[in-house]
Amino acid sequence: MPWRTKHVTPSILSADFAQLAAQVREVMDAGARVIHCDVMDGHFVPPITMGPMVVAALRDALPDDAFLDVHLMIDRPERQIEEFAKAGADGITFHAEATPHLDYTLSAIREADCRAGLAVCPGTPPAVFAEVDADLALCMTVNPGWGGQPFLPSQLDKVRRVRALVGEDTTIEVDGGVNAQTVVDCADAGATWFVAGSAVFGADDPVAAYREIAAAAGCS
Repeated sequence: MPWRTKHVTPSILSADFAQLAAQVREVMDAGARVIHCDVMDGHFVPPITMGPMVVAALRDALPDDAFLDVHLMIDRPERQIEEFAKAGADGITFHAEATPHLDYTLSAIREADCRAGLAVCPGTPPAVFAEVDADLALCMTVNPGWGGQPFLPSQLDKVRRVRALVGEDTTIEVDGGVNAQTVVDCADAGATWFVAGSAVFGADDPVAAYREIAAAAGCS
């Protein structure tokens, strides 16, 4: 997959879990190639969502070219890397605020044959990205934990600063409040992957919503 290519990455957090595979296949048929899986443990963030079993079930149900982008919003993520890699994750992103072992965890993800991502919450300075080598830099554009929150425009400057730190070859992903309007500003700031949950799966027509956001982002 060309990592500098723009992608809208539908988040299954907002999907109907009773029809999860079918809903994800619909947006993949519309052009989505990256599927975002938000894993929450009830400690790092209050909600509890899914574990490796859901990721494995989704992996089995989707085409081989689906890239499963697993976002760990959990404490001590370094303890769970192997399980999510075995479940079929293609990329694993964890939070800088969740462990002191950033370099170790990034290395563990790569050793598990996954792309290694590092995420930061809105209040975390971007300087952490200058200290480590991440394949993907995720900037939260809402406070983590719940879908459907309003976009935080203040984070656009952080995206610009992260782009200056990581250069042009690193994927920058934005997560939270992304829709057909906010995605334009995110792309202009330097982001290349755009997580869209409620704006896609909460829409009356998820396929049309996905296509509208992808067109606004300039996805090819």
